[in-house]
Amino acid sequence: MTTSDFSTTIIVNNSAEETFKAICEVSGWWQGEIKGETLQLNDEFDYRMKGHHYSRQKVVELIPNVKIIWEVIDSELNGFKNPSEWTGTKIIFEISSKNGQTVVHFTHLGLTNQFECYGGCSWAWGELIQESLLSYIRTGKGTKVFG
Repeated sequence: MTTSDFSTTIIVNNSAEETFKAICEVSGWWQGEIKGETLQLNDEFDYRMKGHHYSRQKVVELIPNVKIIWEVIDSELNGFKNPSEWTGTKIIFEISSKNGQTVVHFTHLGLTNQFECYGGCSWAWGELIQESLLSYIRTGKGTKVFG
């Protein structure tokens, strides 16, 4: 069985600058509680969906309008044998242009089908990126994905 990291892509008519800014405004599109900073290199922020998920991300790469990488430095996913599966993984946003549009390629590096949470986590990321982030970039308002 081959393993591959979860990834998905969205395409928007917004500029790379607008897209980059929207991704960095995590609380606008990632449903749940966000505490901490997300806009500068080495910033750290906590994400919490009470009763389900906690993770702490550190901004480890930030190239304006091109790339964002968060390293998951702590995690607790409730209901799994290894609740810290995400710890040590990286969440990557790569921004490029194609045919006058802005392309966002999202990868959760390390989130593979070998993870117990892969089914639920990949579904959640798909919804968050394809629905909420896409909406947030286009309209300034994310969508409710969970609950």
